Amino acid sequence: MKSRTLGAKGPRVSAIGLGCMGMSQSYGGAFDPEESLATIRRALELGVNFLDTADVYGPYVNEELVGRAIQGRRDEVFLASKCGLVPGASAPDQRNGSPEYIRTACDASLRRLGVSTIDLYYLHRVDPKTPIEESVGAMAALVRAGKVRFLGLSEVSPATLRRAQAVHPITAVQSEYSLWTRDPEQGILATCRELGVGFVPFSPLGRGFLSGNVRSLDPLPPTDFRRGLPRFQGENLARNLELVDRLAEVAQQKGCTPAQLALGWVLSRGPDVVPIPGTKRRRYLEENAAAVDLVLSPSDLAAIENAVPPSEVAGARYSAERMATVNR
Repeated sequence: MKSRTLGAKGPRVSAIGLGCMGMSQSYGGAFDPEESLATIRRALELGVNFLDTADVYGPYVNEELVGRAIQGRRDEVFLASKCGLVPGASAPDQRNGSPEYIRTACDASLRRLGVSTIDLYYLHRVDPKTPIEESVGAMAALVRAGKVRFLGLSEVSPATLRRAQAVHPITAVQSEYSLWTRDPEQGILATCRELGVGFVPFSPLGRGFLSGNVRSLDPLPPTDFRRGLPRFQGENLARNLELVDRLAEVAQQKGCTPAQLALGWVLSRGPDVVPIPGTKRRRYLEENAAAVDLVLSPSDLAAIENAVPPSEVAGARYSAERMATVNR
């Protein structure tokens, strides 16, 4: 497995990580802890050492799952978790970045994960009720206490990142980024590079859509949250399937899968970009991990861009209510 550096002075991690959220929430279906544990352990065998979880995933059970998977293998793992979204609460009251809440959440995450230190600790969303300086100040205290090694932010604006960086060095920003979600190119990616902050794309496969495995909502479990996302609805879905079919044609010519091509494009955005595709199955993990060896020429990249131009993506990422919580 190739490696990359998170930010100008950050740690070395595997060039591709593993997002663990879908193992216990959002995509419906039965929770299969044994396959999920096997997937995490297979990731470590492949050298995928950058594991991403959060207290709100499940809630709680995701961190417990990751903790079980890495027991006895802590030194093989770069472990990321998050705080700032209150499990069980609903938007817009879910966000809590108060210092007291952050301290309590971190201690609880450490217990569930069964570790003494979290390598990378993110503020999951910016709390509009708490100045970012106060939130990051509390997180910086966790670094001084040895409970956290590096700090991160998720779905922040360039202005918020600058304010946070003035309080304590930020190692990574995590935001949604893929061929059909190009928001980071509107400012935050450039700001990360200016400040020496690494960039961690989540959902680099567009919630699995870019893999070509989702053709309709019918096979999705009733609790799959994609059923409520605008891009998966009606005419939007039909128009977006046309883009996926174009991407599949390019992948066929390249001799790889559409998922590998989509991940290869994200990896090509720069050596400071470390995507964390999520999966709960070993076969998809292995497919994703192989994308790091894909070599894309300028003509390949042009063909990919032509297949999925951002202007042709139909529908918003989220509902209006949820969109109000990102890029803040």
